[in-house]
Amino acid sequence: MPRDNPDELFDVVDADDQVIGQATRGEVHARGLMHRAAHVFVFNSSGELLLQQRSATKDAHPLCWTSSCSGHLDASESYEVAARRELQEEIGLETDLEFLVKLPAGPETSNEHTALFRANCDDPPSPDPTEVADLRWTALDVCHRELLDDPERFDPPFRELLGWYTRTLG
Repeated sequence: MPRDNPDELFDVVDADDQVIGQATRGEVHARGLMHRAAHVFVFNSSGELLLQQRSATKDAHPLCWTSSCSGHLDASESYEVAARRELQEEIGLETDLEFLVKLPAGPETSNEHTALFRANCDDPPSPDPTEVADLRWTALDVCHRELLDDPERFDPPFRELLGWYTRTLG
């Protein structure tokens, strides 16, 4: 099964999310450099959140549960463009997105400035098996309880985003 491309080019950013250079995915992760990511929480008409289990071949947090879709921004890409791209690539959905928040880069977000978008969609997802091990719809309160009971089952940026979401909008 394909693995993440260590030669993929990312913008390296500072604490204010200003581009200060570029580096490969491998270098960014090995050196803990600040970079950018976009996440999407997809909800169905029943209010359930679509959770994604990351594939076993991911270079960070394999088999952990995370946002409906997420991914790094390519060099010079906007957060919204990356969110739309990841939504299509990872779970085969196209729908309207609503920007919710951008969290600063730090250890709790895997050194990623992290933008969160929300989508409402009842279309069936079509996961890419190279990216996604499993998908499941879950009630927000159940997801939050699972995260509190066993946080290591979830990747760090998702833990931060779900915490923000339940405190602010949940």
